[in-house]
Amino acid sequence: MNCSYDRNLLYKAQTSMAHMLDAAVALYGYELEDYYDMFLNSSYSVRFERGESSVIAGMSGHELAYAVISEHRDVDLHDYVFTVDKSREYWIGWSLSYYQWESSRSFRYINELVPISDMYSMYPKYHEMDISQFVDRVDEIDQDRRKQAFKRLRQYAGISQRELAERTGIPLRTIQQYEQGQKNLAHARADVVVKLSKALYCRVEDIV
Repeated sequence: MNCSYDRNLLYKAQTSMAHMLDAAVALYGYELEDYYDMFLNSSYSVRFERGESSVIAGMSGHELAYAVISEHRDVDLHDYVFTVDKSREYWIGWSLSYYQWESSRSFRYINELVPISDMYSMYPKYHEMDISQFVDRVDEIDQDRRKQAFKRLRQYAGISQRELAERTGIPLRTIQQYEQGQKNLAHARADVVVKLSKALYCRVEDIV
């Protein structure tokens, strides 16, 4: 498993992200989607996902919320009082930071898979489950997205599965398995991916 940063920072990262979203909504009065969009467009998003200790360990979640807002507009620092009861935003931050750490995907990519509003809707079902259940669900969404993307690339090129197999020399059954998600293109050999990209008139990155 290739995680984003050292596991020793994970608990602090989860706590910071959880308090950040909680403070942004409860203390600064932002709609969750509006604030999270602000976070994605701030310098702190990339620094957080890279595991910069000055951001993850050097700032509290409240300080991080204030810093993100301050990059976009003037705001007074409010006093943050932590409550024992965990808000829905707290759970989202906790789960989101864990998935980002484990998957090493960017927050932007994750938001394309599961928009923050969808995570809000997932709370009733997943907040009392083990975090692995949430991870598995997001991975399923990612898998479905990849299957659909490969199929769309073939359809955009205007060729059938059989034609793609003939152009590339890749067995028809293998093409079908890629589209059905039985095989993962991210784990395919480099020469296979290159053949597909040339036949579909797209970049290698578009496939994997």
